[in-house]
Amino acid sequence: MPVARSYVAGNFQLVLDGVKTGFLKSLDGGAIVAGVVSEAVGTSHFSKKHLGRVSYSPFVVEFGLSMTKNVYEWINASWTGKAMSKDGAIILADHNLVAVGQREFSSALITEVGFPALDGASKDAAYFTLKFAPEYTRTTKASGKATGPAKVNQKLWLSSNFRVAIDGLDCTRVSRVDSFTVRQSIVTDQIGEVRDYLKVPSKLEFPNLKIRLAEASADSWQAWFDDFVVKGNNDESKEKTGSISLLAPDLAEELMRIDLFNLGIFEIGMDKVEANADTVATVIAQLYCERMELRAGGAAAPVQARRRGGNATRATSSSRPSRR
Repeated sequence: MPVARSYVAGNFQLVLDGVKTGFLKSLDGGAIVAGVVSEAVGTSHFSKKHLGRVSYSPFVVEFGLSMTKNVYEWINASWTGKAMSKDGAIILADHNLVAVGQREFSSALITEVGFPALDGASKDAAYFTLKFAPEYTRTTKASGKATGPAKVNQKLWLSSNFRVAIDGLDCTRVSRVDSFTVRQSIVTDQIGEVRDYLKVPSKLEFPNLKIRLAEASADSWQAWFDDFVVKGNNDESKEKTGSISLLAPDLAEELMRIDLFNLGIFEIGMDKVEANADTVATVIAQLYCERMELRAGGAAAPVQARRRGGNATRATSSSRPSRR
C-alpha cells in the first residue's frame, strides 16, 4: 500500500466572494468546536456527557500591503458602520503552490484589525493582523494551483516608513506610534430552529494612540495640552483631525493612509531616560480618537476635518524630514 506523504502547508491564499485576494503571512483559527455538556444522573458518582452546540472559532490572519483592494475596502466598510459579511475560503498550498486543502467559511464579519508599532528605528517588515468570525466553516478538498491575483502591486512596507500629520501640530519629529487595535463587537442571533448562530455587527471601538516625538519639537503639543486639559477648553471644536500614512521605501509614495477624526489629547510627559545616556530627549503623548477610516492605494486628497458641523482643516505636518 502506498503511504500518504506529509506536506508542508507553507502558503495560505485568502479568497473573498470568489476573488483571490493574495497570500497570507500566517493563519490561525477557523476550527469547528462542539461544546461538551455534563449532566448529573441520579445518585451516580459519574456525570453523563454529551455534545452541545457547535461553534466556530474566528480566523486570525496576518498580511502586508500585497493584498487586493477589496480586503482593505472590507476593513474600511467595517470602520464606517457599513460592515459586510463575506463568504470565502483559505486555500492551503504546499511549497510548489499546489492546493492540498481549504477551509471554507460563510458570512464572516471582521471583529478586530491590529496595526503593528511604527518605529523610525526599526528595520522590520510590518503586517496587519485581521480577525474575522464566520457563521460556520467547513474543511474541504482542493486541487490545482493556488495562483496569485492577476493585478496587484507587491509593495514592501517597513514599520519605519510612515508619516504622521495632525492639524496645527509639529509632527516632523515623530519617531514612534505604538501598536493599536480597532475592535468590532459581534452579536449572535440565537434562533432555536437553526444549528448555526447568525452574527450581526454591533459597537465599534477605536483605540487611543500613543505617540513618541522629540522633546525639541513638542511645543505645539504642550500648548494644545495646556489649553485642552489644564484650561478645560476641550469641546468638540478643539478636537483635531489627522492621519497616519504608510510609505514606500522611497518615503515619497503613499501606500495606505489611516485618517483620524476627533482627536483629543489627554496626557503628555517625558519618556524614561537614564542619566548620561547618549539618546535624544523624547516625550510621549496620548490621544483619544473617535473614528478612523482606511484608505488604500495612495488616496490623492490629504486628510480633512469632517467634524460634526465643523469646517474642513488641512493637515500639513509630516513625521520627519525626507532621507532621500
